[in-house]
Amino acid sequence: MLLNGLIVGVHTRPIWLVRSLRTLRRQGQVGEFVSVYLHDGQKAVHIATDGGRVCRPLIIVDDRTSLPRLKQVHIEGLALGTIHIKDLLRQGVVEYIDVNEENNCLIAVAERELEYRRCAIAEDMKSGRVREWMAYTHLEIDPMTLLGVVAGLIPNPHHNQSPRNTYQSAMGKQAIGTIAINQYVRFDGLIYTMVYPHKPMVKTRTLDLVNFDSVPAGQNACIAVMSYSGYDIEDAVVVNKASIDRGFGRCMVIKKQQASVRRYQNGTMDRTCSAPDPNAFTDGVEDKRYARYRAVDRDGLCMVGEPLDNGTIMVNKESPADTSTPVERLMQVDYKYSGMSYRSSAPSYVDRVLISSNESEQFLIKVMTRQVRRPELGDKFASRHGQKGVCGLIVPQEDMPFNEQGIPPDLIMNPHGFPSRMTVGKLIELLTGKAGVFVGRQAYASAFGEEFGSTDTVQSAELALIRNGFNYTGKDVYYSGVNGAPLDAYIFSGPVFYQKLKHMVLDKMHARSRGPRAVLTRQPTEGRSRDGGLRLGEMERDCLIAYGASNLIMERLMHSSDAFSASVCSTCGLLQYQNWCQFCRSGEKVVDIRLPYACKLLFQELQAMNVLPRLRLKDV
Repeated sequence: MLLNGLIVGVHTRPIWLVRSLRTLRRQGQVGEFVSVYLHDGQKAVHIATDGGRVCRPLIIVDDRTSLPRLKQVHIEGLALGTIHIKDLLRQGVVEYIDVNEENNCLIAVAERELEYRRCAIAEDMKSGRVREWMAYTHLEIDPMTLLGVVAGLIPNPHHNQSPRNTYQSAMGKQAIGTIAINQYVRFDGLIYTMVYPHKPMVKTRTLDLVNFDSVPAGQNACIAVMSYSGYDIEDAVVVNKASIDRGFGRCMVIKKQQASVRRYQNGTMDRTCSAPDPNAFTDGVEDKRYARYRAVDRDGLCMVGEPLDNGTIMVNKESPADTSTPVERLMQVDYKYSGMSYRSSAPSYVDRVLISSNESEQFLIKVMTRQVRRPELGDKFASRHGQKGVCGLIVPQEDMPFNEQGIPPDLIMNPHGFPSRMTVGKLIELLTGKAGVFVGRQAYASAFGEEFGSTDTVQSAELALIRNGFNYTGKDVYYSGVNGAPLDAYIFSGPVFYQKLKHMVLDKMHARSRGPRAVLTRQPTEGRSRDGGLRLGEMERDCLIAYGASNLIMERLMHSSDAFSASVCSTCGLLQYQNWCQFCRSGEKVVDIRLPYACKLLFQELQAMNVLPRLRLKDV
């Protein structure tokens, strides 16, 4: 017998012990999260009481009658609020099971499995047959409870390949939507928010439980599944320009900038100043100096609604030059500029300004800047089935294909995304969503919902489409937007809930020829924020060698990186001074070579470790 992995004793009747402990737990005499697990292979009883175990509630099934202990009276009591789940735990109706104890359980997914077993046993008793039936121990409250919140929002996840649901569980957290009801008064560091979010046309029971309709993270896009131009290969999507003009995929990026007004030990403190008088500057070039201050008000803080460009001052603040000498001894307190300016290539607007203080009684000036962004080439979109892709082309509405009603799609998705990904749930979402549009309600597509009749089936969607004069397969006749001729194939089209993800080109686009370099290695700095270099690795180099582009290799690896002129003695092969070899005591055979500075640094570091690299030079 083991308690949290430690041996505490030996027992001769393990089955009786396990049954007794579980009975005590169901009576409330043992903690509800205590797990008791009988391992036949190890001949051990594992009792777990430690934290961090995932436990989930299951309905207990009676051994003798094979009937669930949860009755209608309990359900009505829960609905009225007279009974709580803790009461069900004390009454032995529901219990928490962890992943280990599940190995000792036989769990029925639906109540009809229990009914089928009871009928089969009754038939065996009538016919006199003797068959050994395993007794169900528990019943699922709802199979949907197997899923987490993000996975529970996926419509028809049981029709998808499982890795696709895993991808969506990660991507759902990157989707731009409504972060909170009070999102426009919050002072978070970074907020991505959708301008015009939609309730999804196809929803799940999890969506109702978390009130996702009130804080949605996406928009219902009318998609056409077809190949259109070469710009939709590799999961890229083609977007209708008129849809973007109407607000599709439009989002806001709200960032917080913060400055502090400090009080120093010598009695001095920072101060904010108004913008300088534009008349103080002369005409011509000097006027640009005042342009930096155009957003600043008389109190030294930027005004709400002002546009901000790179270098525009948001807080015109000055700090005392001397913060150590007591203020009484200073003849005059000199100040130097220590303000806060806007740093970004993309312009923004001042959204809010707040003055507050922290625990150390410093004043904090918080400025929220706002950017409104339209979808552009390279922005990332994804459906709720792990089907992600970037915007490959934005097409004017007049060039988009259109159906018999004259309606062009918002997005065009390549059909090659379906066969290998096997996301049948997306096909069903399109069909049931299309039927829901004409029925006038949101369709339901909960996980395993067919077992309980809580999901709109493909058959019901087909009937709704037929009643409204559409093809039951969800396909429509489409016409070319270029020449007006009917397309050769029927096009599968309808509404699908699409998410715009936070990965946008504006935040990632980066180019550089030459720029800042690290002090030690003299190689380009790393990262977009520091104007860093773009790595040309070994594989890229090999491709260029195979192609014969040697000058490009030299430019990338030397001229734009860390090219360095060094002196080498061709006799001893060591790095030397200019025109003098310290080892050979001669300057006759010293030659100049070009090599990366990082290579020269490596040789010197090896020499410091008593390893002597020698360069053997040849004429080229």
